Amino acid sequence: MRTAFSDFRRQDPIVWIRVIGTGLCALTTFMIRPFLVFYISDKLGGTVMMPLLVVGLQPLAGIVLSFWGGGLADRYGRKPVMLISLTIQAISMLGFIFADTLWMLILISILGGMGMPMFLPAANAQISDIVPEEKRAGAFALIHGAVNVGGALGPLLGLGIYLLNQNVVFVICSASFLLFALLIGWRVPETRPQNLLQSDKSSVHSIRLPYAKHKLLYRLTLFALPIGLLYSQVETTLPLHLKTNFANASSVFAGLMTINSVVVILLMLWLPKKTGNKSSHSMILISCLLFAAVSLGYGWASSFLVLVAIELIFTVGEIIGIIHLQKYVSIISPEGTRGRYNSVFGLYMQIPRIIGPIFFGLIFEYFGGRVMFSVISVLLIICGFTIYHLIHNAQHQEINPMQKVPRTDKAV
Repeated sequence: MRTAFSDFRRQDPIVWIRVIGTGLCALTTFMIRPFLVFYISDKLGGTVMMPLLVVGLQPLAGIVLSFWGGGLADRYGRKPVMLISLTIQAISMLGFIFADTLWMLILISILGGMGMPMFLPAANAQISDIVPEEKRAGAFALIHGAVNVGGALGPLLGLGIYLLNQNVVFVICSASFLLFALLIGWRVPETRPQNLLQSDKSSVHSIRLPYAKHKLLYRLTLFALPIGLLYSQVETTLPLHLKTNFANASSVFAGLMTINSVVVILLMLWLPKKTGNKSSHSMILISCLLFAAVSLGYGWASSFLVLVAIELIFTVGEIIGIIHLQKYVSIISPEGTRGRYNSVFGLYMQIPRIIGPIFFGLIFEYFGGRVMFSVISVLLIICGFTIYHLIHNAQHQEINPMQKVPRTDKAV
């Protein structure tokens, strides 16, 4: 453990700024997230469907803006895009206080949904710019751990403040985004490679990533969709499914989420150190198989102790899987397209948040949670083995480049 901690201490100071800022913003965001639907419902007179529509527009706006934000980060640099994104999110949080009509709330929600998809591609490209390949798993682990610190503490703090004064929570959240922006503006230099800053924009910075030239990225994103699907159903249909077996389903669900966040915090130093030098395709396969077991467990578990064990498995799969996916994308992304690569790959989490609750919600409604989570489990197994072969074949071709010629001729 001491060795792992010393390795993390040797991370670039920019990584630590990202960790601190991410943890602060995650803390305040999770203070709001559990109560946002209730807050909007009160603003609209107690309606149920309209708040869900308002909140649901955020990921849709995120998908539209993700490509644009990544392209801006490649064209103009990481720092300005990150600053603009954080400012947008700060304005959005304050906007919820003053918005009192449906259309104003929709506008504010879309504005907030634009912010994070702009920030993450630029911020993750920045990690690829400054962190050596062998240390990237540790850097992403620290950032992921910071998010979970916020996830563990935010809801409890938010509940206390929300009961006292609802608007104060939004002010605190807005202030955290502005503080993070000031920290970046003050202490973080532009990290985009200088040779790209000086190159001809018309030849290097096309917003498009043609499929023919970036097949691996698009295939990796496609086959990672079941991972995002599991996350989307945990956030939407899992609480409803738990009601079929547990009288206190809301407390059980909250307990599972807290366990997940706490265990991530406990393991974020040790587990990435142990797996950081392992092959990405093997770690991603193991992660997907663990996720598949978790999905089955969610569907069929009938006791809280079993769910606790499942949540521990989920946490291990989450740490090694998400981190190695991010690490591998950072490795294969060319210098001039790192922002756009992170934008495209980020869709594996964004798309399921839109289509998952709709299509798999229908499966849940007509066939039940057991069938729905079993289907997701099968998809995760397919996902794991497919990604394993994608990465393994890509690495094999890098080692034996002459093998690409016969394959191309045969295909033609």
